[in-house]
This record gives sequence, C-alpha cells and structure tokens, in this order.
Amino acid sequence: MTAILSRSHPAHRARRTLTVLAVVAAATLTGCTSGAYTETTLPTASPSPSSAAAPAAPAAPVECADPLASYAPDGPPAGPDALPAGSTMAEIRDRGRLIVGVSADSMLLGARNPVSGELEGFDIDMARLVAAAIFGDADRVELRVITAAQRIGSLQDGTVDLVARNMTITCARWQDIAFSAEYYRSGQKVLVPLGSDATSLADLGGRRVCAPAGSTSLTKLEEFTDIEAVPAATHTDCLVRFQQGEVDAITGDDTVLAGLAAQDPYATVVGEAFTAEPYGLGMNADDVDLVRFVNAVLDQAKADGTWAASYDRWLSAALGPAPAPPASVYGR
Repeated sequence: MTAILSRSHPAHRARRTLTVLAVVAAATLTGCTSGAYTETTLPTASPSPSSAAAPAAPAAPVECADPLASYAPDGPPAGPDALPAGSTMAEIRDRGRLIVGVSADSMLLGARNPVSGELEGFDIDMARLVAAAIFGDADRVELRVITAAQRIGSLQDGTVDLVARNMTITCARWQDIAFSAEYYRSGQKVLVPLGSDATSLADLGGRRVCAPAGSTSLTKLEEFTDIEAVPAATHTDCLVRFQQGEVDAITGDDTVLAGLAAQDPYATVVGEAFTAEPYGLGMNADDVDLVRFVNAVLDQAKADGTWAASYDRWLSAALGPAPAPPASVYGR
C-alpha cells in the first residue's frame, strides 16, 4: 500500500521542492536558441540575508497627473519598409532583431514550455506583436531573461529595447523609463497553504511573506509593519521558499500567483485584489518614437481581436473570460 504523506512530512516537502527546483533550473538556461528566436539570460544576484533584513529607504513623494497617460501614436504602425529613417524602429530593423526583457518562470505570462523549451505566454505574445510590426516576422525577437529588479536598469543601459514582464505602470517608474499604454489590468493577492484562514495581507501579521525584489508587491508589504517581508529574486524563488517552509505566504499579481498555484496543489490564491496593477511595456525614456509605435501596435491588437485571442489562450482558464481590453490613455 502506498503511504500518503502530509504537507508537513519531510519526504513530501523534499519531493515537491525538487520539482520546483527543476523548474528554476529550466528557467535559467543561458545562451539558448529556441525556435526561430534567440534567447539569453542576464546574470542575477539573489538578495543576501543582510540586505533582506535592512529596512528599505522611504520613497520620495512623486507628483504625477496620470501614470497611465502615454504618448499618442502618430497613426497606424508603419510597415517594415516604411519606418521613418533614423527612427528607433529603423535602427532595430537594421540590427535584425528586437531585444526584449522577459520572465522565464511566470507561468501564463512568460515561462518555458517543458516540451518545446520555448518561452511563451501572454507577455511573450505582446513582445512578438511588436517584432511582427517592425519586421513582418514575429520570430525576429531576442528574448533576454531578466528578474523584476533588472527591468528598469536593463532599459536605461540599453541592454534591451523593450521590457514585457508584468510591469506595473507607476509615477515613480515614469521618472526612470517610459511606458506604453496599459495592456493588462491585474491586481495583487496572496498565495497561502490550503486550509489557511488568511484572505489578505491584513490577515498575515507576524508571518513571513515573500515577494520579488524591485516589485510593487514588495513595496506594498512596507505598509504592514507586523509582516516580515522576505525579498527573493523571482516569484519562483518565493515558491521554493514557501515549499521549504521558509516563508508562510507569497504576495503578487493575480496572474503570477495563478501560475504558481498551478505548480503546487497544496497552495491556493485567496481574497479579492487589493491593488490595481496596470501593466505596460517598458522602454527607454529617450525612445519616445518607439513608445508611440508600440502604442499603435497595441491599439491595433485590442481592436482586431488579437489581444482577446492571446488572453483566451493563456489567461481565461485561470482568470475567467476575457474582459474588454484596457482603454489606452494618451496625453503625455
């Protein structure tokens, strides 16, 4: 007779941890060529115990009329042969590939298919839309795996042209980079063990809650002084710590937590969303022409059903039927 192990049984916990560690290893392969596109990984540094314990410096107040307001398109996206000479888009076309920072371990958004080895998901689809508009070929994209904490820096130093990695549009981030119009509206929730009585962060006083370094999810934890915030490199790292008993819960966007729960039958996402997390595609602040172009691409996808088809493929099973695409707001 096969013994049934409880969640707390050491052998059971080890088996589940090894499974997720395999996912982490698959998500951090470097220098791969997958399908017709190129894939690389930026080096990461996990937070040290000392840095995790240090209190975060308070953010300076930011004046911002409307963080969702982006740069209006100049018209429908120009085809590959009609891109303005000297534009950012023409430079990318002449280089031969669009370079995009993405996640490799956010199931449904940006994660590695265990069979094909290719990165796929809703965010990946958004990146491929831009590549298709610039080249006439969605495969002309180099996907560079980055952590949440690397998103802004990789845009500022030109490592990537675009970030498509469930990035919340905020006033503070507009000071460092530029955003497209909103392409998805998420909300922050919590992931807890099955049977937990917690339904929100307010119920997790005295417990350890994990979120990725550099994320708005980690910033939200600063509002709860009785919670021990535990930063990690990625949400998958949070899941490993959760399964090893090092943290009691994980907080993040509902899209990301839905992917984590799909990997752990002993975890569940609970409660109503307690934040609004409008996602935008990130770009260098100087590349205003690229922002306008990307907005034209997104507007077209929202209008012709491409956006809804991508949502149905990746998110509808976990999050329900496709809502209306978020309206684009312009005026910057």
